[in-house]
Amino acid sequence: MDDRTLEALGLARAPREDPLTYPGAWPTESGLLAGDRLLPLDDRVTYKDRTPVLAIGSNACPGQLRHKMAEFGIGSPVPMVKLRVTGVDVGVSAHVSRVGYVSASPVNSPGLVRELFVTWFDARQLAVVDASEGAYDRAWLTGPEFRFESGSGESLRGAYVYVNRHGVLRDGTGVPRRHPGERALLTELLATSAELRDLFGRTPEEFCARARADRELCERGTRLFREAGLVTVSGLERFVRPQQTGSPGIGSSLSPPLM
Repeated sequence: MDDRTLEALGLARAPREDPLTYPGAWPTESGLLAGDRLLPLDDRVTYKDRTPVLAIGSNACPGQLRHKMAEFGIGSPVPMVKLRVTGVDVGVSAHVSRVGYVSASPVNSPGLVRELFVTWFDARQLAVVDASEGAYDRAWLTGPEFRFESGSGESLRGAYVYVNRHGVLRDGTGVPRRHPGERALLTELLATSAELRDLFGRTPEEFCARARADRELCERGTRLFREAGLVTVSGLERFVRPQQTGSPGIGSSLSPPLM
């Protein structure tokens, strides 16, 4: 395809602007996000002087990343590398976001292999993404239980991931539930909770409209998850290290390990 614009590729829509599309459209292959275009990427897996961050939800959506960066006037390219990742699955955050959706959150899933994107951020980009993940702590995943491998067999020693401070939602058996996409998730949650319907309405559309930018309502919904016994741990909390003072993503306190 000659037209590599996000619009032409079907990757332009940002869940921040259209919550029911969360987690947004993901590319089918690795690419270099450059403004409003997604360019082909070479076979490299690592990028010097950048920080690898595993994208679990909308950070794998080019339209969402572009929206976050544009808010701060950042237009520098972002490599997005598709890898086979072992040990991590896509769960559901146990909090309601003020942008109008219930987002994804990583969960420890030993032995599970799935294709996910690792985004490589420079210092300014990382600061923006850190600041956008207000309910999360950035954790470094490494060791034998986690693998990050390309199709050619090249691998990373580790990658960061954002772990939700509120925990994750569980399914009927008590284990973390998977995020099925926003419309399906909200339909399931509203169907099983009269209390949630009282707060957010009966449909996914009502939920997103009421939650959007209403801090108090989102906090009440987050408390309701816990009070209703719907919350469990992600299994990744042990990888979160205490952070020193300073702005998110800036300074030596959050410098990535040597690659």
